[in-house]
Amino acid sequence: MTTMSTPASEPLTRQVSHRVSQSVFDGSRLRVVLLVDVNDGAQQQFLETYEQLCSHVESVPGHVSEQLCQSIENPSQWLITSEWESAPPFLDWVSSEEHVRMVKPLHSCVRDTRSLRFHVVRETGGPAVGAEAAKGSLQTAPRVGDGVIRHALTFTVEPGSEESVAKLLADYAAPEPQVDANTRLLRTSLFMHGNRVVRAIEVRGDLLAALRHVAQQPEVRAVEEAINPYLEQDRDLSDPESARVFYTRAALPAVHHVTAGQEEPEAERHALSYPARPGCGMRLARLLAQRDEAAADDPRSPVLCSTIFQRDDVVVRLIDLRGGLDACDPAVALGLPDAGQAAELTTLLDEPAGAEAAARDGGAGLARALRGARMAPVTDRRSPGA
Repeated sequence: MTTMSTPASEPLTRQVSHRVSQSVFDGSRLRVVLLVDVNDGAQQQFLETYEQLCSHVESVPGHVSEQLCQSIENPSQWLITSEWESAPPFLDWVSSEEHVRMVKPLHSCVRDTRSLRFHVVRETGGPAVGAEAAKGSLQTAPRVGDGVIRHALTFTVEPGSEESVAKLLADYAAPEPQVDANTRLLRTSLFMHGNRVVRAIEVRGDLLAALRHVAQQPEVRAVEEAINPYLEQDRDLSDPESARVFYTRAALPAVHHVTAGQEEPEAERHALSYPARPGCGMRLARLLAQRDEAAADDPRSPVLCSTIFQRDDVVVRLIDLRGGLDACDPAVALGLPDAGQAAELTTLLDEPAGAEAAARDGGAGLARALRGARMAPVTDRRSPGA
């Protein structure tokens, strides 16, 4: 059956589906909260650095307002809040190399930072609030999640080293899943596509605590040191600044998660890579999110859940599939149920030849496109009871 294709530029504002537990594409305003613990005696340096950063961020598209607050109980604790018209412009800004350079001076004057991001669901206030509201909508209804935080890290290795890196990443012992009384690692899935590595993790509790816990495990540290010579981006994990910059650039946030509401223990997990044309990563991720949201309502679909990760022009779609990838209709597996949507994809992909063939050649072209997008599994580990 042929379906109408919604343009990739259109936000998902029609209705919040109960099947979507996470999405940045509904057009609602975003509130970003940054908790900062400033080093003793470094308040003036912190203020000067913040002023420089603030003067620039005011001109970033999608930015609405900014506040800097100091604790009345502990002068070393500061709070930075900013409001954005929606999540996509903020994510584009925070993942940019320009942002990495601009926040670097902050690191020398702070002990710790913690970033939190929220869609605005309800608000009260007078005319001033109404004026701000005109710059973005409210989230129409609360989302119902499963208590799981999904995140990924990605990096590239030197071409020709893929086999050696895959062996190192597959052979190490899994870290202890219990982080603390409130946080537990549930699942780690690692894939490669060419020389790109993607590690997706699922956590219940505090994501930052889980990431720090994993980084401190001896078996993980040994593997990270072993793969250092193969990385395209140099890093020194013993140097806090080098480690911070590396993991900032490696972050691959989950921008959309949808589930069909069915659980099958035997479902297979697969990852597909969709390299976007420069500047088209967010639009491509939105297109895939629209297709997966529509498919989740089809009880015949073998795709039980989908998580889309995106940063810059890197887009990865993680799917849990009933019956396996080889037995699945390539169009369904790719998230493109008709040729028209495959044609739309060609405008966003960096290497559109496969999608163009899919649109032109039907099933045979879609099968080739699926083979090209398929990422090689390295490990998929679940903690007991997850």
